[in-house]
Amino acid sequence: MIIDLCNIGTLFAFVLVSAGVILLRKTRPEVERKFKTPGVPFTPLITIGFCFYLMASLPKMTWVRFGVWLLAGLLIYFVYSVRHSKLQKTA
Repeated sequence: MIIDLCNIGTLFAFVLVSAGVILLRKTRPEVERKFKTPGVPFTPLITIGFCFYLMASLPKMTWVRFGVWLLAGLLIYFVYSVRHSKLQKTA
């Protein structure tokens, strides 16, 4: 149970990183890169596909628990940020 949650969380984080590589290469091409990613956007897309393939093999209850934890985390994040945002205080 806990191992499955760790697996799905790590795979989801890797999906976000791979998607971020594609997004940043398209939206901010002028930024200096400290490292090169070969085959952009194909390598990150393949990575995303394999991660979803591995995630699909996890039990359905793991998906439910992951969804609940993700929603709870997003709720806490946004509720906290409304009151503690430095951008809101300066505006």
